[in-house]
Parts: sequence; C-alpha cells; structure tokens
Amino acid sequence: MTVFRKPLAFLYKDFLSQASYKLAFVSQMFGIFLSALAWFFLSKLFGGTVSPHLKSYGGDYFSFVLIGVALSSYLQVALNSFSTNIRNAQTLGTLEAMLVTQTKLPTLVLSSSLYSFLLTSLRVIAYLLIGALVFGLQIGGANYTAALLFLLLTIICFSSMGIISASFIMVIKKGNPLSWIFVNLSLLIGGVYYPVAILPDWLEKISYFLPITYSLEGMRMALLQGATLISLLPTIIPLVIFSTLMLPLSLGIFKYAVNRAKIEGSLIQY
Repeated sequence: MTVFRKPLAFLYKDFLSQASYKLAFVSQMFGIFLSALAWFFLSKLFGGTVSPHLKSYGGDYFSFVLIGVALSSYLQVALNSFSTNIRNAQTLGTLEAMLVTQTKLPTLVLSSSLYSFLLTSLRVIAYLLIGALVFGLQIGGANYTAALLFLLLTIICFSSMGIISASFIMVIKKGNPLSWIFVNLSLLIGGVYYPVAILPDWLEKISYFLPITYSLEGMRMALLQGATLISLLPTIIPLVIFSTLMLPLSLGIFKYAVNRAKIEGSLIQY
C-alpha cells in the first residue's frame, strides 16, 4: 500500500483543488452531450458516404467517430497536463520543493497528472454512456478486457509524449512545438474522424508511425466488433513496442532536463 501512498496524495490534492469548481464539471458533461449530438447529426448527413470504408467496424459512422473523439481526449490531456503541471509548479514556487524530496522523479512526474487522466477517463465513459443510452451506440457485445488493455497502452504511449513535452517546459520555459505538430498530425491522419483507408497511400503509411492509429483501430474493433485478443495482436504489438521504448526514454529525457535546469540555476524560472 506504501507504493500507492504518494500517487494517492497527489490525487487527493488535485481533487481538493478542483472540488470547488462544481459548475465546471457540470458544464463539461453538458459539453460532452452537445459534442455527441453534433456528431450524431453529422453522421446522419454524410454517414452513408463513408460507410463502405466502415464495414469492418460495423458500418456506423457515429459509433466510429464517437470512439475516435472520446479516445483522442487522452492525447490532448497527455500532451498538456504534464507540461501544465510543471508550469504551474514553477509559477507557484513548489517545483523545487517537490524535487528535493525523497520521492523518486518518475513518481513525481506520473502522479502529477493522475487526476487529469482520471477525469478524462470519466469523460470517455460519459461519451460512451451518452452514445449508448441516447444515440443508440451498440457496445453490448464488446470485448471489454481488450478495450481496457488498449486503454492502458494508449495512456502509456500518450503520456510518454506528454513527459517529453514537459521536458521542453523545464528547459526552455515555453511550449513545445513538437507537441502541437504531433497532436494535429494525429488528429489529421490517425483515424480519429475518418478511416485511414481513405487517405492517399503515402499518408496512410505515415499514419502507422503514430500510436493513435493502432489505439483507435484496436479500441474500435474491441468495442464495436467484440474482437478477441488474438485477432487484435497486429494492433497490440505495435503499441507494446511504442510503450516499452517511449516511457523509459521520456523519463530519461525529463531527468536530463531537470539536471540541466539545476546546473543552469533555472529550475524555478518561468
């Protein structure tokens, strides 16, 4: 239980910080409903046009895009929460105090965004529940075990990019343009709003270098088609490779950024 004590302390701290903003939570849930409603009407407008490319997902564009929009929210929070938390700690003067404690650096980095990921998970669940209860999203026969596995691998992959983004904040005190490029490239060719199969061949090939392409493919097949883990191995293996390589690399980059900031005496500058 000791290993969870510090992450839970971070979670409790952030919960207390956000608990006073009850209206913000309500507005977010309302915003999710409006977003789902907009995609539902858009699917009625041109869903039939893209349905030939959606046969492997069940042929329903609304189900396809709702899962894409819901899962892509993890990408947004991963690439923003780490750098935002580092930035806030710099401006509040708490960053240096945290780094001189006996808490290991990976624990500090990962725990700082635990609340953001939990809140995002609630948003994703809200997307799926609203889609199923209000708009007829069919996920009754889903393989939830496979979906949870893809969710875990997705969070690891996206978090790695977020930690690298936070490293830029630590050193140069400004946003990382690579994050902006990565997010927009993922949204454009990662299969969030349309299947990658409709892309030109050269763009489709580039899309397979992005973790989100495999995350969305696997999540959709697990939720919409109830695909087995064996059949999903072609999408699981690339995500495992991404996770295995990127997480330790990102933590190493962040450690280097912290050490460099200490040497330069710019740890609390912003």
